[in-house]
Amino acid sequence: MADLDDDLDDFDILPAPRNEFELNAAIQTRANDVRNLISRGAFAEAVSKSLENAPSGRDSQLSKDKNIQVVMEALSAPRSAEIAAIVKQLPSWQLDMLLKFLYRGMGIPEQYNSAVLLNWHEKVTEVTGLSGIVRVFTDRQTV
Repeated sequence: MADLDDDLDDFDILPAPRNEFELNAAIQTRANDVRNLISRGAFAEAVSKSLENAPSGRDSQLSKDKNIQVVMEALSAPRSAEIAAIVKQLPSWQLDMLLKFLYRGMGIPEQYNSAVLLNWHEKVTEVTGLSGIVRVFTDRQTV
């Protein structure tokens, strides 16, 4: 009788991990771009940029940890009243990615402001509904 884990390996759809050095260089470049956008008051573009090409799945945990800091910096910049307008500008795949980061940030309450994250979560789920939450919880590509 075959081992269940062996059978699951045949169906593993997670891509191979990316090179950590290249990932970290891309994250640093993205962090600089996000800071420049924030300084210009382009908060929607900063949030969108922070979600681009994020490390996920089998990518290095260190890279994921560096990247979440960039995303949280972008999410902390706009005022609460601006969040709904920003969320409405994001395509559905970025809303799903944003939910992943919100849940990851909520899992580290001593490091990230839960009130800010919950405010973002409220606005995102107003747009995506429960389907966004279901997609995130069933996706194996963790951030």
